[in-house]
Amino acid sequence: MFYMAKKILIAVTNDLETDQRVFRIAKSLSENGFEIMLIGRLLKNSKALDLFCDVKRFKLCFNKQAFFYANYNIRLFVFLLFNKFDIVLSNDLDTLPACFLASKIKGKKIVYDSHEYFTEVPELIDQKFQRSFWLLIERIFVPKLNSAYTVSNSIAKEYNQKYKLAFDTVRNLPYRKNRAFEIEKNKVRTIIYQGALNVGRGIELMIESMLYLENVELLIVGTGDIDDELNLLISKLNVSEKVKMLGRINPQDLFFITQKAHLGLSLEEDRGLNYRFALPNKIFDYIQARIPVIVSDLPEMRNVIETYNIGEIMYERTPKALAQQIIKMLDKCLSDNTIHNNLEKAAQQLCWENEQNIMLRHFIN
Repeated sequence: MFYMAKKILIAVTNDLETDQRVFRIAKSLSENGFEIMLIGRLLKNSKALDLFCDVKRFKLCFNKQAFFYANYNIRLFVFLLFNKFDIVLSNDLDTLPACFLASKIKGKKIVYDSHEYFTEVPELIDQKFQRSFWLLIERIFVPKLNSAYTVSNSIAKEYNQKYKLAFDTVRNLPYRKNRAFEIEKNKVRTIIYQGALNVGRGIELMIESMLYLENVELLIVGTGDIDDELNLLISKLNVSEKVKMLGRINPQDLFFITQKAHLGLSLEEDRGLNYRFALPNKIFDYIQARIPVIVSDLPEMRNVIETYNIGEIMYERTPKALAQQIIKMLDKCLSDNTIHNNLEKAAQQLCWENEQNIMLRHFIN
């Protein structure tokens, strides 16, 4: 008997170049017998993608703010209506209207993946009109879902309480990797930040701390809304020899760089519930690279550090205090192998090979 694989369309609003969460989910689904198509958008500087599945990227007339979201959802809705699928996976609130409406019209299953607490992101907190709009979208569509998951237990709990909807937690865990380098005990030691360069990430604090550090360099990997502001700050503080802005780097090369660092930073500020409940994937990338971590005193991050004892929590958010903690941490790691042994144990547990089973239940059952 001929078996036709179920087709899953996976929708995001980015250009799909660096969305590792979506790639991991798509690959796991493909390996479990599903036919996959990824749907995103095409930007002027978007590179060609050579993936294991089909890809559709919309070239839009608008790429900013309200017109972009409207333009994207209209294009996505029409595409979904005229293309066959069995399940649509909506990633984040900005793809949900089109995915939900098309799935209901066609009588197909919808699964929702909330990558963050969308209505609580810092970019919306002080924007009353925009935030009210997205809260309305959330109230209209989220309570009607019956298959949903998100990135941390705290966000899942918020959605559960708010909408009486059972959200699972599927953390942003990378694939298990082997460390290829030993930490170099040279004079210049490297600390790294990788991720989006947006407000509230504590990147300015990291740069300012370099005024109090000698024989230490800071690598900043990523792009975002505050690239120019960060470059101006580096120039103003005259720390360009200590701080290197590396821009966007593909995941394979980034892991190579991260492995050679001595310490990873994840210092998100407590700006609304999205950051308060955040569990950044960079923390798990640091763990797979077997480098210790300093994190903000926020519940989900603190829980990882305390559970696995693979770093420290920053309690005083000043440049001088951060610099002192960095030096203490770097010195400790040179003289004590406990954290490195704990990192090895954590890397074996906190990996996608274990986490994917939670996600798969939403598509196989």
